[in-house]
Amino acid sequence: MRSVACKILTLVLPLLVMGCAGPERVKDMTPSAANRAEASVAASRSVRVAFPAFGDDDPHPWDGRAPKAYAVHGIDVSRWQGAVDWPMVRDAGIGFAFIKATEGGDRVDPAFLTHWQGAARAGVPRGAYHFYYFCRSAEDQAQWFIQNVPRDPAALPPVLDLEWNHRSPSCTHRPDPGFVRAEASRFLDILTAHYGQRPVVYTTPDFYRETGIGALPGTEFWLRSVAGHPSTVYPGQRWTFWQYTGTGRVPGVRGPVDINVFSGAPADWTRWRR
Repeated sequence: MRSVACKILTLVLPLLVMGCAGPERVKDMTPSAANRAEASVAASRSVRVAFPAFGDDDPHPWDGRAPKAYAVHGIDVSRWQGAVDWPMVRDAGIGFAFIKATEGGDRVDPAFLTHWQGAARAGVPRGAYHFYYFCRSAEDQAQWFIQNVPRDPAALPPVLDLEWNHRSPSCTHRPDPGFVRAEASRFLDILTAHYGQRPVVYTTPDFYRETGIGALPGTEFWLRSVAGHPSTVYPGQRWTFWQYTGTGRVPGVRGPVDINVFSGAPADWTRWRR
């Protein structure tokens, strides 16, 4: 009897499990709801790694609060990272990714859609960023971003990347601080209206000092600081993301990659993403 019962249970249990939490429930979810559910599961899974053992080609000897004090780590990528093994990245402990989408008013990163779709399939929460050029209007650049980046309720907020374009072959213009802040505000307003999320602003120490961009009201910041904690490099500035290295090594990414941390604990990350 025990053998027969086991055989019956073996056949019936999978059907019961499918009936409780199988495809029927997923079919009832809208695509955006399904995406949010998938991203939530992926986020809760990835932040279980308190400090993943990422490598670094040029590590900084951190004083005070080091990156390992933070639980939620992520990367930012562009065409220069080449093909990314997103499931491997996820399993290494990466909790989010920011992906380069556009530049100026007429350039799209050729790897954007591949990265965007690959991260989504792997369940890695992802957002898109725009590299700003000061030779095109805020309206032109905002519309270019909107034209190329899908509106996905499950995505992280868009990012406006503000730094001096000293290597640009066509635009090295450095306008005065007031103009910079006004144009940035216009860009943020347009994207907020379209995506329903206020973009995060990424910036660098020199740009921050020279433009006063930290004074933008109602703005969250992603700060680059590879040789000191943001509290030292950007005194008094609140931040949401910290880019702490540009020479990181993460399983699934060939070559160096930027690594970032979220400012809060896993529970804060879950609340922030809602």
